[in-house]
Amino acid sequence: HIAPSQKIYTAKSTIPHADRGVFAWVSMKEGEVIEVCPFIEIHDPESSNLENNFLINYYYFFGETKERVLVALGFGSLYNHDYAPNAAYTIHPDEQTIVFSAIKNIRKNEEIKVNYNHGNDDCAPLWFEE
Repeated sequence: HIAPSQKIYTAKSTIPHADRGVFAWVSMKEGEVIEVCPFIEIHDPESSNLENNFLINYYYFFGETKERVLVALGFGSLYNHDYAPNAAYTIHPDEQTIVFSAIKNIRKNEEIKVNYNHGNDDCAPLWFEE
């Protein structure tokens, strides 16, 4: 079973030019699970015309060569990027979930941010920075 998280809310991001972000309702400790999100996998990304779709900003790419694409439900696709994040995510394909966890202590009302590169050249420019 997956239940909605009571630890988070969305509001205007603290990042310039960003829209919404995810924020902590309560303080969280390093290692604490923030949210478990079910996801929908896009099975034929080649035919989905991803590059010309504004939803590309909400997708997660995964797999050995980033050949798989998913949309996280819950607040999963609303977490913003930071090269010095306070949270990280783990994709669990067999359970069709993406789990967000604190990698630092997070204060109440602090924006929760993840590194979209997810351990793959953590400092590499992202698609919206190129």
